[in-house]
Amino acid sequence: MADAEPSALDRIERALTRIEAAAARRAFDAERLEHRHAVLRGKVEQAIAALDALIAQEGED
Repeated sequence: MADAEPSALDRIERALTRIEAAAARRAFDAERLEHRHAVLRGKVEQAIAALDALIAQEGED
């Protein structure tokens, strides 16, 4: 009953499907990480600006 076993072409197609799905997940993860990095960078820049303002204010007193 060789018909019960998937052919090499079927196995290759299934493997390609898994590879494509993994690549799509990885691309999504990279985009999400880039977004999180940008948000964090913005928050850090705001915090540094606030600290700079406090330091400048202390220097004026």
